[in-house]
Amino acid sequence: METLILKGSQLDKAAEFIRQGELVAFPTETVYGLGADATNEAAVKKVYAAKGRPSDNPLIVTVSNIAMVEKYTEPFSDEAKALMKKFWPGSLTMIFKLKPNALSKTVTGGLNTAAFRFPNNQMTLDLISKAGVPIVGPSANTSGKPSPTTAQHVYHDLNGKIAAIVDDGPTSVGVESTILDMSVTTPSILRPGAVTKEDVEAVIHRPVIDELHHVGAKQTPKAPGMKYKHYAPNAQVYIVDPDDDWHDVVAWIQKNPQPTGVMAFDDVVKSISWPDNVDVISLGKNAASAAHDLFAELRDFDNHPAYKIIFTQGISPEGIGEAYMNRLNKSAGQMHFNQL
Repeated sequence: METLILKGSQLDKAAEFIRQGELVAFPTETVYGLGADATNEAAVKKVYAAKGRPSDNPLIVTVSNIAMVEKYTEPFSDEAKALMKKFWPGSLTMIFKLKPNALSKTVTGGLNTAAFRFPNNQMTLDLISKAGVPIVGPSANTSGKPSPTTAQHVYHDLNGKIAAIVDDGPTSVGVESTILDMSVTTPSILRPGAVTKEDVEAVIHRPVIDELHHVGAKQTPKAPGMKYKHYAPNAQVYIVDPDDDWHDVVAWIQKNPQPTGVMAFDDVVKSISWPDNVDVISLGKNAASAAHDLFAELRDFDNHPAYKIIFTQGISPEGIGEAYMNRLNKSAGQMHFNQL
């Protein structure tokens, strides 16, 4: 099919595609999502096919109001209500227990829970309202590749596989939402994002668990990103840890004169005399800029297949730095410069 790129003035057309069971990519403040009617099992199956996504990797359900969530879930706790008041619309996804047979097992990965997201993007909220149904919303990319932060990234991966892309320019956050499991006794962060552990604890006034980012090969993940390799470009990424010396990285590159990528903060970029075989990309000055730019810059290297290795600066996993390092570790497959 021909994949259309639609503007905000064309949301009626995008909503009609959703109602017809077609796939439409949509913008959020974090990354672009791939939308389909969450109540239409055949449409949801198309999402897995378009992305090449494993069938036991559950999908986030994206909504335009809290009433949409209430229709499918058991009653909210007071803590959940407080978190909604603080962070919705915004970059917090919450997992709730479902009413019996409320959503297809295709959406939930066979679980009796589902993750719900109320994004902070008016264009997408209008799209959902016009469609009249919640939409599933995994990242709009080929499964395993860096998530898309522009409509052009989506077009690169999914042109011909989906009906349309709603273009609202580059996203503002750049990494996916925080996923918080509210279906368990102690709320647990299953994927870090812009809403941090400290942010959540300040609202609910008790500790949350923040150590459950991975599951085993035979387990079904409760949230995306917990099981399979994600965010990986064609080149192998190696993390340069904070206690590594970048001059050692340069020495390695000089001994291995192949085209090599480097992604680092401004101070590192400016302080090193880089060999001619290196393409250096700045990640800005801080963790927020690094998180915002990570996926886009990894994708940029994919446009230059000669690069087989990318050295990327690691940072302390604090605040949004935790989300950045979570994505970077998955992109690198846990590979570090000191392993070379």
